[in-house]
Amino acid sequence: MPSRFLTRKRLIGMVHLLPLPGSPGYGGDWNAVRERALADAWALAEGGVSALLIENFGDRPFLGDRVEPITVAAMAALVQEVRSRFGLPCGVNVLRNDAAAALAIATVTGCPFIRVNIHLGSMLTDQGLLSGQGAQTLRQRAAWRSSVEVWADVWVKHATPLGAASLEETALDTWERGLADALILSGQRTGQPPEGEALNRVRHVLPQAPLVVGSGLTPENLETFWPYAQGFIVGTWLKEGEDPQGPVSLQRVRQLVERWRSLWLAEEGGASAEPPA
Repeated sequence: MPSRFLTRKRLIGMVHLLPLPGSPGYGGDWNAVRERALADAWALAEGGVSALLIENFGDRPFLGDRVEPITVAAMAALVQEVRSRFGLPCGVNVLRNDAAAALAIATVTGCPFIRVNIHLGSMLTDQGLLSGQGAQTLRQRAAWRSSVEVWADVWVKHATPLGAASLEETALDTWERGLADALILSGQRTGQPPEGEALNRVRHVLPQAPLVVGSGLTPENLETFWPYAQGFIVGTWLKEGEDPQGPVSLQRVRQLVERWRSLWLAEEGGASAEPPA
């Protein structure tokens, strides 16, 4: 069933968490992790995005299918505080591919969606061979009576698909057999956009499916993706110096949101109402 959250276009800003307790990069200062998360969320909210996506970006090298309990606890605490402080809808992505943890966090904190990097099939990644657990994820969602949406990547970044299925076939399976609520397309690596025709190809075979740009969004390419997607996730370009590890720049958020609003007004024929991000 198509996403209820993406009934209108959404600009979704990334909150890349610093290394969490238990990960190799954690420095022992929980308050520093918390303060960075809140500062980035503030810049995104102040700049005008319509939603946030929170992920354990700093926990490299990532575990594969299951993270440790302390990661789930830390992310739940941060997601809850960010939601309470800024009032924006939040999504959750637990890297590398712990859909169960993401679903649990989102369910108890009231988030509308999660991102699942590998929902169906198998991909060769820097964590080794990872296989989707879509059947388990959707059964858990049903058992928990959760309304959280599953946004599933199609050929996720930093991974190589196994088998000979085309992009279109993979998208069809993820939508029709995996029952994803939205499909995400990204580039090959963090900060790289999807290939130019990727969204058009998937839109052609799945005109009813909500599509989401998952990486590489900039003010310059936003117009290219605008006709094909309902969701636009942006992280790297919004950082100071476009450094994925750096803090979010309020100036850059405002620049992208300004471009977003100009496209929205053009699409709506110059409507006088304030355009949503």
